[in-house]
Amino acid sequence: MRELQIEYTEAELFGDCSEIEDTEQELEAKFIKIRSKHLYHRLNSERMLEDILPLKVKNGKCYHIISGGNIDSFSYLMWILRMQRIKELLCSTWCIAKVDIAEYSRQIDLGRIGKLDFYVGEILPGSFPEEYKELGEVCKKSGGRIAVFRNHSKVMAGRGEKFDFAIESSANINTNPRTEQTTVTIGGAIAQFYFEFYGGIVSFDKEWR
Repeated sequence: MRELQIEYTEAELFGDCSEIEDTEQELEAKFIKIRSKHLYHRLNSERMLEDILPLKVKNGKCYHIISGGNIDSFSYLMWILRMQRIKELLCSTWCIAKVDIAEYSRQIDLGRIGKLDFYVGEILPGSFPEEYKELGEVCKKSGGRIAVFRNHSKVMAGRGEKFDFAIESSANINTNPRTEQTTVTIGGAIAQFYFEFYGGIVSFDKEWR
């Protein structure tokens, strides 16, 4: 696998919460810088997948990838979206960043993702209330739902116009420069397995039951 070295600290990626005395203009400038670095990493991540994965797949095929933090979880979904529109998608993650929520929203607006259901860990509404609210709004506009439970699983499963699939990964749906392993399986049986399991989840949040 071709390696791409991108060196930056977690503080550069997510910001330093101790800098609470910054002006609004300074905070805005920092956000733009962080967002640009995030998008730069994602673009390179997607380009690497283009080099190592095919754009034609067959039912029953499995692809196993391990990377040294070069490929983020969302890039696998973008690889699927290059081949087909996804009619129904479920995503399970412990947490998720705002820039990733915005990308889901954009893909729905473009008509590339239909119904979206999200299953998140109990950390999200308590520790990241803005992200939780935004993600709920994105799911609602697609006709889907968001469910909160004691969750640490990382799965994306979908029913597409050409094929069904499941993406199973150690990574949350965010850009995290750490070694992660991912398996992509093409087929209806594994997608149905996950749709049945997550469809039975009862959310802690009564609004979404």
